[in-house]
Amino acid sequence: MLLWINGPFGGGKTQTAYEIHRRLRGSVVCDPEHAGFGLRRMLPPELRGDLQELASWRQGVVEVLDLTLGKHDGVVIAPMTVTDSDCFAQTVGRLRELGHDVRHFTLLAERETVLERLRGRGFGHLLPFAVGKNAGLGRETWAVRQLDHCLERLREPEFAEHLWTDHSTVPKTADRIAVLVGLTLRPNDEGVLRTRLRQARVGIRHIRFD
Repeated sequence: MLLWINGPFGGGKTQTAYEIHRRLRGSVVCDPEHAGFGLRRMLPPELRGDLQELASWRQGVVEVLDLTLGKHDGVVIAPMTVTDSDCFAQTVGRLRELGHDVRHFTLLAERETVLERLRGRGFGHLLPFAVGKNAGLGRETWAVRQLDHCLERLREPEFAEHLWTDHSTVPKTADRIAVLVGLTLRPNDEGVLRTRLRQARVGIRHIRFD
């Protein structure tokens, strides 16, 4: 089974993916964005655009996920924002055509909720106390520019199933997904502090620097 977790940039996809991975034995996270970073870094800065417009990215993601799903016994989790209909058809749709059990979820939240999460990526949740409310958004300029478009497109029926997460924690969102697909996660027995530190580490590992 492939769990494709969609949503706006900063909407909690990666945190949810790693929460499921942490609590589901045998699962693996395959992040399609990593392939895009590699392709993007091969290009000179003036040619770097939306990585999803590259046919090589779409084909490569399908090839790698097809291989993983065919050879790996556990659940595969792919956190990736996709808002373009053609790209969605050529990735999620193509994997379904190849016979894979693909469960797609879109995590949604109100605009201010997503902005607050962008501020808090990594250790950003500590910055507002020192330098003001908008701390932490400087490195997230690209994500903020894409936010309105993402929220508008991802509300469309083709990107269902929709899960609203404004009032849900990451562990609770992971629990909801597990129930909907018939998986049993290990109980979440972490304390609040340990959860925050672990999520901060995940956030730091996935900060984009180029």
